[in-house]
Amino acid sequence: MSGLDIFALIIMIVLLAAGVLVWIMLGMMPGKIARQRNHPQAEAISVAGWWGAITLGILSPLAFIWAYTNPHAERVDQKSTPPREPDDDGKEDAS
Repeated sequence: MSGLDIFALIIMIVLLAAGVLVWIMLGMMPGKIARQRNHPQAEAISVAGWWGAITLGILSPLAFIWAYTNPHAERVDQKSTPPREPDDDGKEDAS
């Protein structure tokens, strides 16, 4: 083997290792995002992310979308006014 063959082999090994690392990172990412956002179904999202990595991307978009949605998020109505605080005597203001 010449020096060029050895160099090419080293480059191929580095590229293979980088590809495996990227594959692992993409499998972990949806679950990590869901845990950071306190999603109630973070474990299921993590499983979907790993299945997406195993199936080479079939479930990955679904896992990423699911990680960014939160079905139990409180919705704030900006048009409504906050409730009034009671006065010192415990009765609400009549105005």
